Amino acid sequence: MRNTQYSSKQHQKGISLIGLILSMGVLILIAVLAMKVVPTAIEYNSIRKAIFSAKNAGSTVREIQIAFDKQADVGYFDAIAGKDLVIVKNGEEVEVSFEYTKKIPLFGPASLLMEYSGTTAKSGIVAKKPEKPQ
Repeated sequence: MRNTQYSSKQHQKGISLIGLILSMGVLILIAVLAMKVVPTAIEYNSIRKAIFSAKNAGSTVREIQIAFDKQADVGYFDAIAGKDLVIVKNGEEVEVSFEYTKKIPLFGPASLLMEYSGTTAKSGIVAKKPEKPQ
């Protein structure tokens, strides 16, 4: 005759309570980090679209800056302004570049530093702002 009661170690499957709590903690940390980083990534994409739009809207440095500022007003981003753009004429082609950093506070003294850059140049090389003489 077979024993109808199962041994508790033979048929137990799943995750323990401690394992569940730890895995939920990790998932919550990842979700909080994503909620802080995703808006800056969306802002970066808006800025990239705005520089292409501004490049096509003007031919002079000032026209491109004004067009970018209008795009910034419409796109609700304020990480950079038209005056922060690096606008270089490469032959007949105008190239618009930008670089900026975003500091995201996490908890206590810990923070995340995101460095964003973009350009309209076909080479993909971001032009640097000329250093001001001291």
